[in-house]
Amino acid sequence: MHIAEGYLPPLHAAAWAVASAPFVVHGARAVVHRVRADPDSKLLLGAAGAFSFVLSALKIPSVTGSCSHPTGTGLGAVLFRPPVMALLGTIVLFFQAVLLAHGGLTTLGANVFSMAIVGPWVAYGVYRLVRRAGGGLGLGVFLAAALGDLATYCVTSVQLALAFPDAQTGIGGAVVKFGSIFAITQIPLAISEGLLTLLVVRLLVRVGPDELRRLGVLPRPSASSTGGSTGGSTGGSTGGSTGGSTAKEIGA
Repeated sequence: MHIAEGYLPPLHAAAWAVASAPFVVHGARAVVHRVRADPDSKLLLGAAGAFSFVLSALKIPSVTGSCSHPTGTGLGAVLFRPPVMALLGTIVLFFQAVLLAHGGLTTLGANVFSMAIVGPWVAYGVYRLVRRAGGGLGLGVFLAAALGDLATYCVTSVQLALAFPDAQTGIGGAVVKFGSIFAITQIPLAISEGLLTLLVVRLLVRVGPDELRRLGVLPRPSASSTGGSTGGSTGGSTGGSTGGSTAKEIGA
């Protein structure tokens, strides 16, 4: 997905930077608000950023001037909402450009728009739709990560097509050409990312359910299950019902 340094025409690179800037600024404010409201979430914030950094650094050469790889932004979008991922994704892309020569500084705006803005919003939208339709957490997370990944590459295809339209079929033909080449590697990568993200969320459900409840990913225990009884019955009903409902929620 990362478009290489200097590959986009200067006007296109500047336009994508301008388009991305408001989302990144809003994301910075969202992160500050999140940390102030819940200081304990800083560790999980860092983990979400690290997850995206590692996954999106695993690149496979694809279309000239770009590459295929997982994005890792679906996890952060589900946990912290898309605005937070706009900032985390920008930080990830900046350090990859500087330290790994993966992407570039002139193309940072375009890469941020596709991976840190559109991808997380699509992932979160899919997640919310699945949950409202009655789907389990596991299904929602899998589809969010996989489709958010694919959305990123669809936007990259459009960005490349706008910069380099096909001589015969124009921008539309170029979108199809770039998208078709990406699809060979990206569809299996998206499925793999969905499965990996699901495994990470399953682990978080086991080791940090309280944190996920604070974030709204897991439902809070109802008053009837937590306050209806005390003493020995409290331990039995709370531990059993909470553990059982959590396992059911994730689809285990």
